[in-house]
Amino acid sequence: MGKIVVLAEKPSVAQDIARVLGCRERGDGYVSGERYLVTWAVGHLVTLVEPDELDERYKRWSFDTLPILPEVIPLKVISSSRSQYAKVKKLINAPDTESLICATDAGREGELIFRYIYEKAGCKKPFHRLWISSMTDEAIQEGFRNIRDGAEYDGLYESARCRSQADWLVGMNASRAFTLRYDTLLTVGRVQTPTLAILVRRRQEIEQFVPEGYCTLSASFGDYSGIYFSDKLEPDTHLKTLEEAQAIAAQIQGQQARVEKTETVRKRELPPQLYDLTSLQRDANKLLGFTADRTLKLAQSLYEKHKALTYPRTDSRYLPPDMIPRVVQTMHLLPEKYQRFVPGALPEGKLPVTRRTIDASRVSDHHALLPTAKRVNPESFAEDERLLYDLVVRRMLAAFYPACEYDQTRIVTRVGEHAFRTTGRQVLVNGWHEVPATEKPPRQRKGARKDEEESEVPLPPLREGETREVKKTQIREDTTRPPAPHTDASLLAAMESAGRELDDEELARLMKGSGIGTPATRAAMIERLLKVGYAERKGKTLQATDKGVRLIEVMPPELASPELTGKWELALHQITDGQQDPARFMAGIREMSTRLVAYARTEARPVRFPQDQARGARGRRTGKSAQAALPETVCPLCGKGQLRESSKGFHCTEKACSFTVWKDCLTRGGGPMLDAKLIRLLLEKKELRGSTGTLVMRENTLLFYPQGSDAPSVRRAMVYERKNGE
Repeated sequence: MGKIVVLAEKPSVAQDIARVLGCRERGDGYVSGERYLVTWAVGHLVTLVEPDELDERYKRWSFDTLPILPEVIPLKVISSSRSQYAKVKKLINAPDTESLICATDAGREGELIFRYIYEKAGCKKPFHRLWISSMTDEAIQEGFRNIRDGAEYDGLYESARCRSQADWLVGMNASRAFTLRYDTLLTVGRVQTPTLAILVRRRQEIEQFVPEGYCTLSASFGDYSGIYFSDKLEPDTHLKTLEEAQAIAAQIQGQQARVEKTETVRKRELPPQLYDLTSLQRDANKLLGFTADRTLKLAQSLYEKHKALTYPRTDSRYLPPDMIPRVVQTMHLLPEKYQRFVPGALPEGKLPVTRRTIDASRVSDHHALLPTAKRVNPESFAEDERLLYDLVVRRMLAAFYPACEYDQTRIVTRVGEHAFRTTGRQVLVNGWHEVPATEKPPRQRKGARKDEEESEVPLPPLREGETREVKKTQIREDTTRPPAPHTDASLLAAMESAGRELDDEELARLMKGSGIGTPATRAAMIERLLKVGYAERKGKTLQATDKGVRLIEVMPPELASPELTGKWELALHQITDGQQDPARFMAGIREMSTRLVAYARTEARPVRFPQDQARGARGRRTGKSAQAALPETVCPLCGKGQLRESSKGFHCTEKACSFTVWKDCLTRGGGPMLDAKLIRLLLEKKELRGSTGTLVMRENTLLFYPQGSDAPSVRRAMVYERKNGE
């Protein structure tokens, strides 16, 4: 009897599978047992070749060689993974290897990793597919009991292959064409470009916003108060001028007020749904300050290393019915500090079943993200891992709690011809609010604008026709505010919902479920925009750079719109289901690549990209990093050298001096991203006050105090060990 080779994606996953299968003998790049041999594809091992590896003439970027449209895009071994590839190739093609099991991540990209290795190695052995949603021993055992024939996933592979090759064709051709057109290194892609367009649109909305002043008028009737409103205003509580507000206040002061209408409506606030990856990333950004990329890495560690979470790269917020017993078991095995919440989620010991949580038709490749049915000790996790695990546990519990029920009361009080609105809310059943979203709910930021109409004010019992006297009035002056800059959370939401406004109903339906990118790729796309200089972080916000704005200005509309992604996703779903011919899809991609090259060459309008960005681009192409000295600065550590700016920080020009400060060293605590202007001012003034807080330079330490706080949220020594000359 021959061996069965199991190919996992990472060594840690391979070790878990090997342990469950009883494989204990360690070899060179694998673990073996009596029947199974488990190896791994760390680094992915195989990818598509670069254009200059297809043909020498593509080494020189020129319009004469565009578009690049090979009928077949060959595969190559990734140089950094060459050693492991050789081991895997030898194992899967060994004479005593009977068959293979694909145990890479259970999704489109995981399927592609295995198939590319299988194809490049020229393997002809039969293979099966392991499809699991958690890395617990029980889940792995169940997966092997229900092993599936590899041919069942041929459609998924074709979809993944088409996505990979289409991204190559569009990216390589469009990036080269627009780089040549503007003599600035530009990268273009069908997910990257519409994502950038979202950031550019928000920046333009902020820059073009014209603030307008307005006033609100409130009146106190003794035991309750109300805010002035009119059906002639937009919004209906905003008075345009102070004079108008003062005139109404003078008319009503001391006058009799009459309760014109009182209405109480019973309402229900449904519990939140379970997490998929994108919704987890959004909450982790809002509640914990994690970037989308950080959240994904933490979730992956909790899945692979600690076996504490189910598969994180899921796009579903639902569970199939057969998961009900597993969820009950999971709740009973939660750490002790969560047990006080369990009875509310399991009334009478049973899991409440609704379509908001249990719906097999809404489960795609994987179910919603959950804690696993395994006893874990969160105190043994790294701090950020523990915080993210806590978020997922609390969401699972809250999702099965009853709805919050409350009485919403609305009162209209009239004083002469003027009307005032009062709202009140009385909670009857707290429901899922009994489970706080985090163990330490975020504090209300001082200075934050409160809702103009307080909904939690306790109201006296009032009947229509009752009268009161206007005791006092209050006028508040304010100005309209521009849209807030995007954060990771809001950009993820915009990517998820992009395209719902499309005219094509089928495209809009598909985009409602997928948006731009996938849950597994959105975080990487945000990091990609930052890396190539199209976007930058400023504190907790994400903003398009000048280079990013210029790029969207010169892009053809189809490439900057989510419509392109919608069409691709629709086609890829159809390929997975066997409803579309992959060759037809790729023919369309080649046609589009040709159009994009022609557009860049003849139709793209002249635009000047920022010179510093262009110089940086040329530097990257020649392998040199752009660095600039800051004139008239003196190093605060040695007092001799000047400061020099690099892509990631500032350091002293004196070789013997170790002064270094990273540009992003304060952002985790809500502080600003450091730039040359801030560094100069800090050296001069030692203390700077801004809209978000106060920045202080004290000896060799930077302190950031949030607005209204006496304690620093972040304290960073400025002297770090420099790495690789950075």
